[in-house]
Amino acid sequence: MIFAATVSVKITAMCVCACKPSYSSSLTDAQWAAIEPLLPVRDPRRAGRPLKFPRRLVVDTVLYVLVSGCAWRLVPHDLAPWDAAYRWFRAWTADGTWNRVHDTLRERVRVADGRDPQPSAAVLDSQSARSHQGGQAIGYDAGKRVRGRKRHLLVDTCGLVLRAVVHSASVQDRAGAKLVLAGIRSSFPQVGPVWVDGGYVNVVDAGLVGWAAEHEGLEIVAVPRNADVKGFQVLPRRWVVERTFSWLGRCRRLARDYERKTAHAEAMIKVAMIRLMAARLAGEEIEPHGPIETEAARRLADDLKNE
Repeated sequence: MIFAATVSVKITAMCVCACKPSYSSSLTDAQWAAIEPLLPVRDPRRAGRPLKFPRRLVVDTVLYVLVSGCAWRLVPHDLAPWDAAYRWFRAWTADGTWNRVHDTLRERVRVADGRDPQPSAAVLDSQSARSHQGGQAIGYDAGKRVRGRKRHLLVDTCGLVLRAVVHSASVQDRAGAKLVLAGIRSSFPQVGPVWVDGGYVNVVDAGLVGWAAEHEGLEIVAVPRNADVKGFQVLPRRWVVERTFSWLGRCRRLARDYERKTAHAEAMIKVAMIRLMAARLAGEEIEPHGPIETEAARRLADDLKNE
């Protein structure tokens, strides 16, 4: 009798734990409800084996790698096997699943915020990241003294990613900007002004301004630094994309560039934003709250009033 009672207590305790996400990186039920309908579903009419691992477990495994920054082979055993999770991550990168889920959630977040699904303005900036394992498009950024890749982001005025391009760190910002902005009108026809820093527009090379106006119908607007102020400056408009880089930096996989392929590096950025936007739609903010976030929210509110 004593043994039976002990077993009962242990089973009850295990049941309670199983009803909650295994890790802080795992999706909650509300977050999964936002993502699940957007993922591809196996068609039994096309034959093939049934799925061995649930899609939610696969996504949780990818998120564990993203948030913790661990190697694929080091994922815990209570998640999906690393090779299965990586296989799905690679397949969904190749067929555009991550992009479709990301773009759909972005439109829903904008609508939930009372905004038009299509943005009318954007902010552009890049971030150099050190590459640890090598791979495609590795170069040296002489300005930042970084060997690795650049993450070029085009975001809307809320900081949501419109397009992400990862390329060699040796590519100059003006050349990288063309990779990001090429064909942008086909996806976002309402975008007009694009705010950038002074490095994209200078007296040496102002070709980006003319190229954007002629080929894409975009207005490149430079937001220069105040030369009288030393150190870090919070600049109008440009701080929005800097905050997006900060969001990405909370995922340790993105602290450096560990991906062998640039397509996988871009996919990791999209997965990080998918996690953030799913939490917003579920009313479960995942970013920390503090004086920095409070000040950022105030500045965003001021910018929206001035539009």
